[in-house]
Amino acid sequence: MLSYLVHRILIMIPTLIAISIVIFTIINLPQGNYFTTYISELQESGEPGDLAKIQFLEKEYGFDRPLWEQYLYWVGGLLHGDLGYSFAYNLPVNKVVGDRLFLTFLVSFTTIIFTYLVAFPIGVYSATHQYSWTDHFLTLLGFLGLATPSFLLALVLLYLANVYFGISIGGLMDPQYINKSWTLSKAISVAAHLWIPVIVIGTAGTASMIRRLRANLLDELQKQYVVTARAKGLHPLKLLFKYPLRMALNPFISDIGSLLPHVISGAAIVSVVMSLPTTGPMLLDALRSQDMYLAGSFLMFMAFLTVIGVFISDLALAVLDPRIRLQAGRRQ
Repeated sequence: MLSYLVHRILIMIPTLIAISIVIFTIINLPQGNYFTTYISELQESGEPGDLAKIQFLEKEYGFDRPLWEQYLYWVGGLLHGDLGYSFAYNLPVNKVVGDRLFLTFLVSFTTIIFTYLVAFPIGVYSATHQYSWTDHFLTLLGFLGLATPSFLLALVLLYLANVYFGISIGGLMDPQYINKSWTLSKAISVAAHLWIPVIVIGTAGTASMIRRLRANLLDELQKQYVVTARAKGLHPLKLLFKYPLRMALNPFISDIGSLLPHVISGAAIVSVVMSLPTTGPMLLDALRSQDMYLAGSFLMFMAFLTVIGVFISDLALAVLDPRIRLQAGRRQ
């Protein structure tokens, strides 16, 4: 087990290096940089720009150097905890993503809890009561959840929340609390607005999880070991939770790799529609404006979370499912 852990950790290093090269290359594929884009926008609007200051900033942050030197400068800053400087916000990247990162985590983490609390009971019930009227009804709701566009559901809920509950349209808090320090009244305002994006973002994921859990559990319930355990008189609930349900959870454990970056990135399209102050719209703006340090550092952070998530999911699968054996252990 120890050799497997060391092996996996060592693999993470070249993986992250390769990902950083790909991210840096893709971000620099469009011609120019943030400053050339900014100058073009000024020229189109007829406004004068301080070219001397822009040239100074280009030289200060190494945009006049070869790409390989820019890459080393960027990676060196990441290794020292420096995510760089956002030219669009005129702030260090750490300060730009601070409050947005917290709100994104709050929305996404609450959505994950909502998804699991709703999907697991329904998925288990549908599998254990196959083809019942309740199963057909829940299946219909699942298909509706998958088929309904998130942005359309967001617009409908925003309208209903404003008409029937008096909640301000868009955002995660009332306008008077924006850019204000956190207080109890601000937290209550966030809680009052939070349920709308949670339902919107979580609907499709909940419906998808119900379908997957139902299918996986039905497959396990039809296997010979379940039939044998049932014939020996094992209590149905003990049989369900001790064996088939554990095996049916394997795909969800393996999804941890994508779950961690999802917690941070959030649903970008829904965030734009609902004017949520999360990191999704910020990342889109950074990519459009070629704000390299903001976009690149944020993408690298999500890649790091993905690598860590895959590592955690592999360990969890080995613990959860005794049928899975570590290859390193087999060779010993």
